[in-house]
Amino acid sequence: MATVQANVEAALSFVADAPIAVVCAGRTDTGVHGTSQIIHFDSPNPRPDRAWVMGSNTQLPPQIRVLWSLAVGEDFHARFSATARRYRYVIDNSPVQSAVLSQGLTHQRIPLDAAAMHRSAQSLLGEQDFSSFRGAGCQSKTPFRNVHNVRVVRQGSIVVVEIEANAFLLHMVRNIVGSLMEIGMGRKNEAWIADLLAAKDRRLAAATAAPNGLYLVDVTYPDFPELPKLPLGPFFTAFLDD
Repeated sequence: MATVQANVEAALSFVADAPIAVVCAGRTDTGVHGTSQIIHFDSPNPRPDRAWVMGSNTQLPPQIRVLWSLAVGEDFHARFSATARRYRYVIDNSPVQSAVLSQGLTHQRIPLDAAAMHRSAQSLLGEQDFSSFRGAGCQSKTPFRNVHNVRVVRQGSIVVVEIEANAFLLHMVRNIVGSLMEIGMGRKNEAWIADLLAAKDRRLAAATAAPNGLYLVDVTYPDFPELPKLPLGPFFTAFLDD
């Protein structure tokens, strides 16, 4: 199955009438969603912004959309110019899984204590060694990342875990959420996240949470204020005020 990146590159190449390769703000696992992925690319053939958006969307499957286009200088880099990424993990914490939203939410039928999860998650803040939440095969040269903000909130049957950091290790968010859910279900105490961080051992943490509840929702570029900031849309505002 073709990746999102491959689909986007093919669509942009169609509009440019030339091969296009893109650079992404961050890679996401198979099954993970992005509402605010940022890419940059060079084109030998100039096109209006509207052509990049509308023309590309005619070539893309309905699950993928280009939302905006803006010409930037050579000093912009989708990955290295970003200072933070923000993810939201959305859990359907109801007795029966939703038939309509099954691909967009992770289901957990056992009641979760979101307040306990939130308190435990505060141990993640700051620059730390996240080896206990690092996926096998991670190619990063260092296990250190700086978590700026983390919160866990409930709205009705929906529990949302939101994490912002300078960058993330492979499967880091999903591994954190898997462990936080163990706390939410009462299987582990609130000090467990701090204990896992100190242990620096992935084998001690919980199983990786499923990918379908995870969304890349924001990428921060403080040196480029001209870049559009889009609302998250009704799917998210129904769950969590931004």
